[in-house]
Amino acid sequence: MPMIHFDGPVLTIDQKRSLIHGMSQAASMATGLPMQSITVVLDEHQYSDMGIGGDVLTESPYWDKVKEIKD
Repeated sequence: MPMIHFDGPVLTIDQKRSLIHGMSQAASMATGLPMQSITVVLDEHQYSDMGIGGDVLTESPYWDKVKEIKD
């Protein structure tokens, strides 16, 4: 059974539903396997638990850009 792992920010239930469905559908189309055989695992992290360029993400120069995307 194929497994897809996604590491990212904390998501709403609607975002999770959409992401799991979309990833499953894409993997099914690419492999020819039924969607029911695809497992998706979401590992969610708070933005303060992430780092980029040696800085905590929420304290980094990139934080303003991330806030624009997530909002």
